[in-house]
Amino acid sequence: MKFVSDIEKKKYETFVKKHPKSHFLQSYAWGQFSYVARKLIPHYVGIVDDKGKLVCATLLLEKKLPLGYSYFYAPRGFVIDFYDKDLLKEFTNELKKYVKNEKAIFIKIDPDIIWKEYDYKDEEVKLDKDPKEAFNNLKSLGYKHLGFTKNFETMQPRYSFRIDFNQDIDTIQSKFNTTTKQRIRKGYALNPDIRKGTIDDIEEFNHLMELTESRKDFLSHDLDYYKNLYKIYTKDNDIALYMGSINCDKIIKVYKDEKNDKEKELDKLKQIENPSKSNKTKMNEIEKRLDKLNEYIDEYTKAKEEFGNVITLSSQFVIEYGNKAWVLYAGNHNILTDSFVNYATYFEHMKYCKENGITMYDQFGTIGDLNEKNPRYGLHIFKKKFGGDYVEFMGEWDLILNKKMYLAFTKLVPLYRNTVRKITKHKLKRRNHEDN
Repeated sequence: MKFVSDIEKKKYETFVKKHPKSHFLQSYAWGQFSYVARKLIPHYVGIVDDKGKLVCATLLLEKKLPLGYSYFYAPRGFVIDFYDKDLLKEFTNELKKYVKNEKAIFIKIDPDIIWKEYDYKDEEVKLDKDPKEAFNNLKSLGYKHLGFTKNFETMQPRYSFRIDFNQDIDTIQSKFNTTTKQRIRKGYALNPDIRKGTIDDIEEFNHLMELTESRKDFLSHDLDYYKNLYKIYTKDNDIALYMGSINCDKIIKVYKDEKNDKEKELDKLKQIENPSKSNKTKMNEIEKRLDKLNEYIDEYTKAKEEFGNVITLSSQFVIEYGNKAWVLYAGNHNILTDSFVNYATYFEHMKYCKENGITMYDQFGTIGDLNEKNPRYGLHIFKKKFGGDYVEFMGEWDLILNKKMYLAFTKLVPLYRNTVRKITKHKLKRRNHEDN
C-alpha cells in the first residue's frame, strides 16, 4: 500500500461518498469552502492499495500559526475503518511524516463514531460495534482524548439527533411529538410558500440568522460566509436553501371567512329559545374562537403594515452529501411565531430528502447537559420532537507532535478565543441596539 496526497476531486469524492464514515465535513467542497471562509489550507490525502484503489482518506485542514508552526484538523475524520488497527496505525504514521515539514504541533480529529445512542422513546440502542474498541485503538496509537464534553465546547457538536430515512415517511412522522404534528398541520393550514431558494435569498436568510442569534444569544456568521457556502456547494448540487414565507392578505382572508361563518353560527344559536346546556357551551366556545380570530386578524394586519404583505418567516440550510443530509443552519423571524411556518418548512425538506434517496438525516447539533436552565435546552427540545435517535459521538482527539508548543497553544489560544467572542458579542449587541 502507498500513501498519496493531492488526491484529485473525482477519485476522492467517489471514495468518501460511498464510505460508511462519509460526512459533508470530509467532502472536497468543505475543503474549498474552508480556504475561502477561514484561510485554512485543504489537503486531500489517503492510502491506496496495490491496484491504486483508495482504502482510506481524509480532508486535512491546515491552520498556519506564528513562527512557521501549524496544526491540522480532520473534521469528522478520518474516512477509515477505525476498527482496523493495522490500517489506522499505518495511516497515522504516514500522516505524521506528511505534516512534519509544516512544523505541525498536532493533528485534531473528531471521528463520526457514535459512543451512545437512544431512540425517540429514550431507550438505549444497541450499536453494531463496540465503540470502546475504536477508542482503545486510537489511544494505543498516541491520540489524546479530550474528554466527554456536554455542550458546544468542541469544534463540532458531540451530540445530535439523527433520523433513519430507510423508514417510510409515515413511520418517520408517527414518531413526531404530538405537539409537533399539530404545529406542522397548522403551519400548512395557513398555505405558506415553501420553496428552494437561490443565491438571491441569502441576504434574507442572513437577516433571519441575525434575528435568531440576538434572540438565542449565540454567534453565527456574516453574509459572505453564507454566500460562499452556497456558491461552493451548489456547484455539485449538494446544498438546498429552504425559504418559508406567508402572504398576510391570504391569511387575513382565511381568518375573516372563518369569523364570518362563526358569527352566522352564533346568531343561529342565539335565536334558540331556552337554549340547552350544550348550546350554551357551544356559544361560549364560538365567542372564545371569535376573540382569537380577531386577535389573529389584528396581528397579521399590523405585521403587513410594518413588514409588507409577503414576509419570510423561516429559512433553513440543508447540505446533502452522498445518501446523507444535515440541517446545518436555521433562522426564524421574531414575529408571527404562532404561524408555525418553521415547522412546515422543516417537514418540507424532510419530505424532499426522503423522496431523493437520503437514508440518514442529521439535525446537526444539540447538548448533552439536559438541565432545563441550559440556554440551549429549547433547541434540544425542538429537535427531539421530530423523533430522531439521540446520538453522542466519541469526541475530539489530538495527536500531539510537539509537546512544548502544544502546551502553549492549548493554554494561550483559549484565552484569545474567549476575548474574541466577548468583543464580537459586544459588537453584536451594540449593532442590534443601534438597529432598534
